[in-house]
Amino acid sequence: MEIVTRVNRDQLVTTALELIDEEGGEALSMRALAKRVNRQVSSLYNHVESRGDLIEAVRARIVEEIDTTAFLAEPWDAALEAWARSYLAAFAAHPNVILLLATTPIRDVSTLGMYDRVVGALVEAGWPVGDAVAVMRTVEAHVLGSAIDIVAPGDLLEQGSVPPEHAAFRAALDPSLGDAFGARRAFEIGLAALLAGLRVRHAAAAGLRG
Repeated sequence: MEIVTRVNRDQLVTTALELIDEEGGEALSMRALAKRVNRQVSSLYNHVESRGDLIEAVRARIVEEIDTTAFLAEPWDAALEAWARSYLAAFAAHPNVILLLATTPIRDVSTLGMYDRVVGALVEAGWPVGDAVAVMRTVEAHVLGSAIDIVAPGDLLEQGSVPPEHAAFRAALDPSLGDAFGARRAFEIGLAALLAGLRVRHAAAAGLRG
């Protein structure tokens, strides 16, 4: 663990993220953070307003890594795909933050700005306003589930742990199949299926408008 000699808001966010990565979101408290930076708890409030403010700052740090530029130039489905891949990379690097961020109200302006760009692009591309947020959240849910799956233990699914009476499942876990049943391939299949279904729904919505 790095010894912190100077404390500012940015350093506190970095240390908070390290704490979450190592111990999980439930371990994040102002007391635990103060101990890590060798400061009194009261001194932290010179830089963050509360634990909630700190969590939102962590959220902003993760969102910095998510690229939304495809929504400026690409068709809506290609942009969603690029966004999903960037989103996955950001959260797979810090999977312990997922539950913490998913269970706290979103107040971070950069996150809200990201959502505004995504939803705005979807509406501009012809998605009904009533569907746009749901479409975004559907993709987001697949990404976050996949991020957790990707960092699961390597022996989560092993042929040797499956009893012979479950023959179909056991055969599908044959090591000779390589990465056929790995988390990355599951993400790719899921994303492709999700986008295919969304294209059908988008076309149907366009037909109703026509």
